[in-house]
Amino acid sequence: MTLTILLFRVAIAAIILTLITKYVLKKEINWITSFLQNFCGALFVFSGKVKADDPLGTAYKMVDYFDQFESVFAETWMSFIAPLFPILSEYSIGFSVLMIIFEIVLGLMLIIGHKPKFTAWAFFLLVLFFTALTGFTYLTGYVPGDVNFFDFANWGIYDATNMKVTDCGCFGDYIKLEPKTSFFKDVFLLFPSVYFLFVSKTFHNWFSHNIRSFLVAGTTLALLFYCLSNYVWDIPRVDYRPFKTSVNIGKTMKLEQDALANVQITDYKVTNKVTGESKTIPYATYLGNYKDYPTDEWELDQISSEPTIPTTKLSDFDITTADYSPLNEAILENEKPVLLILAYELYGTGSPASRVVNDTIYSRDTLLRGDGTIYIDKNIKEVKSRTEPYVDYQWKDYYV
Repeated sequence: MTLTILLFRVAIAAIILTLITKYVLKKEINWITSFLQNFCGALFVFSGKVKADDPLGTAYKMVDYFDQFESVFAETWMSFIAPLFPILSEYSIGFSVLMIIFEIVLGLMLIIGHKPKFTAWAFFLLVLFFTALTGFTYLTGYVPGDVNFFDFANWGIYDATNMKVTDCGCFGDYIKLEPKTSFFKDVFLLFPSVYFLFVSKTFHNWFSHNIRSFLVAGTTLALLFYCLSNYVWDIPRVDYRPFKTSVNIGKTMKLEQDALANVQITDYKVTNKVTGESKTIPYATYLGNYKDYPTDEWELDQISSEPTIPTTKLSDFDITTADYSPLNEAILENEKPVLLILAYELYGTGSPASRVVNDTIYSRDTLLRGDGTIYIDKNIKEVKSRTEPYVDYQWKDYYV
């Protein structure tokens, strides 16, 4: 699902809720205000729900942010703040559950119109916080790796690879949004959030005050139980993660890697280094005229088709022994059950060492099949040896 489809469905739900408010509950409403209440409320309920399915995943995302804030502030006059973030990381799961519950309950309060003034201000402040967070993530795309975020004079052109946090986690693993998309989504939500501050007195409300209070309290307790059940007592009830139960990791990895290998180059984007002139040329046309675009005068960027199967984190599955011997095949092709025990802290000593590793250099040739289609042929061109440093660990005897 894309964000556009999600917002469309949320809008349909908001229209239905608005009609129920007017014609079923017989409430006097301002159509615009009521629709925005229901739209923003439904969006927050859904966003919080998919995060509640995996609170631990949201906690991991918080740790990513805390790590970035620590490194950013450590190099400024505000370095005294930096040591706070590792402490916050230790309590990330608590913050995760608290934020998830607050987001869903706030969405519910908007829909039912409970405590209008408090709800309007809480919604505004939360959206403002989300906007600052996603804005920071997006803007790091302009910050080269060796430049501090607050060193504005040395910002460069936007490069997504500069970002250390590449997904805001707004919708958990259900929908992955690029930071730029997340930022503009939150900027969009700022408009109704400011609007609510001025019209909270005209909020529609469902039921009586006591019933609304009971709904809010009951939902809070139910969500606390649901969140705990999804990471303390059991795995997520609804699992959107790549490594979920019933997924064949080996088979899926192969399908993803085959799809990536079959990606075709469709066009070349050529940019003149002197004039800045840029144009996109179909791949077959470029092959026939490539001498017109020498690399000392033109920058060349390949434009490829999308893989038929999206690449997920499953393709990053990689397990090795302590001496870096591969274990993937032994685990994934073993027909018997394999028990993996995760240890978050191992006891031993490490000493600096070096080892020789081989780097394989491939050559890619563009070839023409008999049916007229173009494909890329990949061959080993050279294998180079180099020495790299590493840490040689001596583990306690009871790990053997």
